[in-house]
Amino acid sequence: MLDRLRALSYIGACALLAGCPAALTPVVPVAPLVDVPLAPADLQEALAWTQRTVPRHGTAFRFRFLFQDKKRHWGGRGTARVAPPDSLRFDYMGPLGLGAGAAVVVGDSTVWADPAENFKSLVPGIPMLWAALGIVRPPASDGRVESGGAPPRTIWRFMHATDTLSYAIVEGTTRLLEAEWRRAGRVLARSRTEFDSLAFPAKARVEFPEVNGRFELTVVAVDTTATFAPALWRSRR
Repeated sequence: MLDRLRALSYIGACALLAGCPAALTPVVPVAPLVDVPLAPADLQEALAWTQRTVPRHGTAFRFRFLFQDKKRHWGGRGTARVAPPDSLRFDYMGPLGLGAGAAVVVGDSTVWADPAENFKSLVPGIPMLWAALGIVRPPASDGRVESGGAPPRTIWRFMHATDTLSYAIVEGTTRLLEAEWRRAGRVLARSRTEFDSLAFPAKARVEFPEVNGRFELTVVAVDTTATFAPALWRSRR
């Protein structure tokens, strides 16, 4: 186990759906990715690139989170369990166990979520949840792929129907994965994930401009030897 667990106290954390003294930290906006000129790229090359972002073995990420939009401001902790190549169990709860919820995602679809509305508001876009964990979902087989940029910032763009998903890998002192999701030209979400020295996601944020929302995630422990019982993927009810 690669454990970066730090001592945490949730007693003074944000109360679910209540006021919170600790606001989300100011951040530098993620640069728009769709405005960068790119050239047509090979689909198989894009698939190979996305596969390299997926953990080789079952991996569990323990995290803290903060979320806010126009109506709510709350935080808590959770665990994201990734079973390659495309399955994810996502559990979360507020302080003292309030506001607990869970969901199972396979690929780009939610298999179940309980409560469904809480998960949908916390994670409006499945590809952005994967990106927050440092994982890029592969392009559609009947979509278009473009790439470009130059080190230290390489960009991939996947287009299918009215959706455009753009990703940038930034190599440097700190490795970053930036993502942007547009539908019919509207920006639905932008994200930035920062990796640690072991190439695991360390912290991420996802911004939702249309609802003035933001979700921030800080990884506190990574278990690369995790095993998942079959019951884990079944609904809690």
